[in-house]
Amino acid sequence: MSLFSSQNRKLITTPLGKDNPITVKVLGICSALAVTVKLEPAFVLAVSVVAVMGISNVIISILRNGIPPRIRIIVQLTVIASMVIIVDQVLKAFVYDISRQLSVFVGLIITNCIIMGRLEAFAIANKPWPSFLDGIGNAAGYGGILIIVAFFRELLGSGTLWDYPVIEKIGLYNIGYENNGFMILPPMALIVVGIIIWVQRSRDKDLVDIS
Repeated sequence: MSLFSSQNRKLITTPLGKDNPITVKVLGICSALAVTVKLEPAFVLAVSVVAVMGISNVIISILRNGIPPRIRIIVQLTVIASMVIIVDQVLKAFVYDISRQLSVFVGLIITNCIIMGRLEAFAIANKPWPSFLDGIGNAAGYGGILIIVAFFRELLGSGTLWDYPVIEKIGLYNIGYENNGFMILPPMALIVVGIIIWVQRSRDKDLVDIS
């Protein structure tokens, strides 16, 4: 089978849209509320989750036939925790300021139900390459929503993108525009996610109703 067969490509593309872990399965909402005030930390967390999830899926897939069923969950948590520690140390070494902004939320990747769910639902029963693609796809779908939410919250709430003064540069302040302080409050993250879910479900009528 080709490495990028249509079936393998779907493992990456489906979580970006019709099977998105946040907008369809409504998982990982906590981080969407917590780290999306600014675009930069949201992007860094998204990349971190991609790394943790992709590699963890591969490791569990490789070990799947040798993991005793009784300790399966413990092994999965150990693998995730080890990857999170490595990622956290890399962030502290190379992007320390962002690491401080993310604070405990990097460590909380360990409890991200999306990662544990994919290990249990896919990696434990599939070969390493499809497991890697599944991990990358779901992490990218999750990270994409974080980035979209952070884009609008930072732009409308602070007038910046990646701390670049966008609103000031295009002159909107000169015509009376004011930053919307509500956008940087946690409830607005949930509202933005809700709007994204509404837009997606309006476009994709065949999505399963989660209510």
